[in-house]
Amino acid sequence: MRARAAFCLRLCALTLTLCAASGAAHRAADQAPVPPEISEIMQGPRYQGATWGLKAIDLQSGQPVSSLGSNALFFTGSVRKLFSVGLALNALEPDHRFVTPVYADGDVTKEGVLTGNLVLVASGDLTLGSRTTPESTIAFTDFDHTESNSLGSSTLTETDPLAGIAALARQVAASGLKRVEGEVIVDDRLFDHFRVPNGNVLITPIVINDNLIDVTIVPTELGKPAKVDWRPQTKGFRVEAQVTTVAAGEQKKIELEVSPDDPSVGIVKGQIPVGYKPDLPHVPTLVQTFAIEDPSAFARTAFIKALQKAGVAVDAKAVGSNPAEKLPAAASYASDKKLAELVSLPYAQYARLILKVSHNLGANLSLMLFGLTKDARTIDSALAVERQTLIGEYGLPADGFNFPTNGSGSPDSQATPEAVTKLLAAMRKTAAGRDYFDALPVLGIDGSLATIGREPPDPVIVPAFRHVYAKTGTTVAKDALKAQVFAGYIDGKSGVPLAYVVYVNNVSPIADIGDVIKVFADEGEISAILYDRN
Repeated sequence: MRARAAFCLRLCALTLTLCAASGAAHRAADQAPVPPEISEIMQGPRYQGATWGLKAIDLQSGQPVSSLGSNALFFTGSVRKLFSVGLALNALEPDHRFVTPVYADGDVTKEGVLTGNLVLVASGDLTLGSRTTPESTIAFTDFDHTESNSLGSSTLTETDPLAGIAALARQVAASGLKRVEGEVIVDDRLFDHFRVPNGNVLITPIVINDNLIDVTIVPTELGKPAKVDWRPQTKGFRVEAQVTTVAAGEQKKIELEVSPDDPSVGIVKGQIPVGYKPDLPHVPTLVQTFAIEDPSAFARTAFIKALQKAGVAVDAKAVGSNPAEKLPAAASYASDKKLAELVSLPYAQYARLILKVSHNLGANLSLMLFGLTKDARTIDSALAVERQTLIGEYGLPADGFNFPTNGSGSPDSQATPEAVTKLLAAMRKTAAGRDYFDALPVLGIDGSLATIGREPPDPVIVPAFRHVYAKTGTTVAKDALKAQVFAGYIDGKSGVPLAYVVYVNNVSPIADIGDVIKVFADEGEISAILYDRN
């Protein structure tokens, strides 16, 4: 349970003031009682000074079955993703497919020489073929590489991070193109780029390998350099290793930094003990990641390498900035100039990826894709139209949520239990409702709930396996757990379908990840009790 619970951890250095009233004041205004078994958990010693919120509604009658602090704002953590992904799933529709084309901006001679530029037009495809399996699904692992650094490691998928880029390059070659005399450019103008406070990550419409470099570190013999490898390997980024294998039992110390002299070089240094294995179930190898700071330039370099491998010569230098100033007018591409296109899997598959593994970049990208359906091209305008839609079309109270900066959650997104359950109830009635439901982690089975109640078996939680479907959210600030949340659906034991959310904010002190895991397990028990009583 320790490792799985850590999966949703979002480290945050900011300290914000909680805006919830006391539990006693909440109870006075709520319509439905909290079961005594749940109250006992909430009143435990570790929650002195913390604030709980709870709402569970019967989806058939619409009536609350349990409620605490329904109209108080709580920090959501990654439960915020239920909003950004839900609205995108409805607006785009579950079968929406991203089409990433490549155009010749210029003339191609009969000898196959392009006298102009070759342009890859980014469409906001989150995976760009990098997670597509032979079964036409999107691959992810219980410990996904997007969380390698916060978890301490991860399991990499077996898919090729450059598969989509390579497929486009092969199509370009098959079109008869032999040489590009001009530039290779990524058109990344789909929306205005922005950074999110959670990790200061740049959000753009071009994504390769989640805009990460995966580094694997394996100990060798005592005193010898560790084996360090990375993927994807292009001329756009390389890794220098300075890691020594030390005696078994010594402490692992690994640091990653980008070279101050060259941003295309990542330095891995430190030590790793003989026989080291990460403290995660079924994760054999230490994996850490570097963030790609300029996704467009990186994609351009990767595309040039793929073109060359496919037999297309490129005169332009492979490494360098993306020359966006040479792009033609937006939307001016002629259909007869299209040389290749990559068609994605359905967005419903992307929703599963984002919600199962709590994919921050994917949630922020989803917010922008929803915004584009409303002609919003900036983060501020996308947040504004999202708010208008949640109030006007989904019936959420205007004072029931506050999403000021991003679509992924931490550190500042807030929502009331009433707003969350209204969203869940509304989504259930939409055409995308089934796909939304299927995208949620399942208690005891997959995603961020895969091992809750399993390690060791919890007699309260085990009966609820496969009956609780919930997004989790965790935000830690300094020595306090700012937010721990479960929200989703429960198939009640007696057949009552529920929408629910359980919050706890401001749990302190938090000494280490073990303390977070205990809170995570308590919310698992609360979810199981709601299953058992309904």
